Amino acid sequence: MSAGDVLLLIGAGVLAGITSTVAGLASLVSYPALLATGLSPLAANVTNTSALLFVAVGAGVGSRPELVGQGARLRRYGVAMFLGGAAGAALLLALPASAFERVVPVLIAGSAVVLWLQPSILARRRADAAEGGPVVFGLVLLTGVYLGYFGAGGGIALLAALAVAIPEPLVRVNALKNVVSGFANVVAAATFAVFGPVRWLSVLPLAAGLLVGGAVGPSLVRRLPPGLLRALVGLAALGLATSLALDGYR
Repeated sequence: MSAGDVLLLIGAGVLAGITSTVAGLASLVSYPALLATGLSPLAANVTNTSALLFVAVGAGVGSRPELVGQGARLRRYGVAMFLGGAAGAALLLALPASAFERVVPVLIAGSAVVLWLQPSILARRRADAAEGGPVVFGLVLLTGVYLGYFGAGGGIALLAALAVAIPEPLVRVNALKNVVSGFANVVAAATFAVFGPVRWLSVLPLAAGLLVGGAVGPSLVRRLPPGLLRALVGLAALGLATSLALDGYR
């Protein structure tokens, strides 16, 4: 790997880490950067997932004020993400990348709508849709499957699922999302380390950038009004859904 590739991956990692903590779109930056260094799509995918674990580490450090009192949630949803990430990693090694192409744009666009409607949904939720209910646990589990498989926009879907179940300020829910998503990356990275073509020399500079970006991002989120944060994440989700739809349905 050239020095230029190393610098590219570090810079892309910092930007992806910030993007992940603010809008859940890290792979939109980090995955193309890996492709630009010459990796194949599969190698770039598994390398990206392995490095994304460090966003959660950085975000955990940067989001300590927002994570106070959320230990039980971290454990509950961490289990769901761990199980989902394991299933998603297995699917990636067994199924073609086109398996999700037609479903993902709908998933991400739907997540944007859910986020925009979050206040009214919270006010009308059913008992089984509360944060400790089976519906939310199942949604988090399915999001973990997607994060372990590919993950572009998976953070947005996870934020949407948590935001309509947890009656807390969006900045606290977002901090929870940033850390919990790391559980899916842990098990996926472990699976790919054994069975997948992970390029560890690419993981190192990308992970370093992601760690820094993940730590810096929460301070930016903290300064955004909840309504603006909700609007920005929703708009980013619609943009990603449109891009993926053009690729998947073409």
